[in-house]
Amino acid sequence: MMAKLTKEDKEILDSFEKGEWVPVPDLSKRRKELAEYAGNSLKKDKRLNIRISERDLTELQRKAIKEGLPYQTYVASIIHKFINGTLVDGTAKEVQNRR
Repeated sequence: MMAKLTKEDKEILDSFEKGEWVPVPDLSKRRKELAEYAGNSLKKDKRLNIRISERDLTELQRKAIKEGLPYQTYVASIIHKFINGTLVDGTAKEVQNRR
């Protein structure tokens, strides 16, 4: 029996089957680089305290549960994506998916 794939899984599989994936020339070097990047990105050495409405906190917690993350980690990821310019508006993403 074949597992049911999500749309994203199907896109990845199609891309792989089309030969769009290429091997990394020096895998061990690349792993070390990525581990260093991850370590620097995930290092949490500062604290931020903010006040937000109860409604906003409840919504953040609900969305974090949907993503499978603790809400504080979810908030940190949103801030990180915003700082790096990779935060995507969910409505914009929905419009792209309909095309």
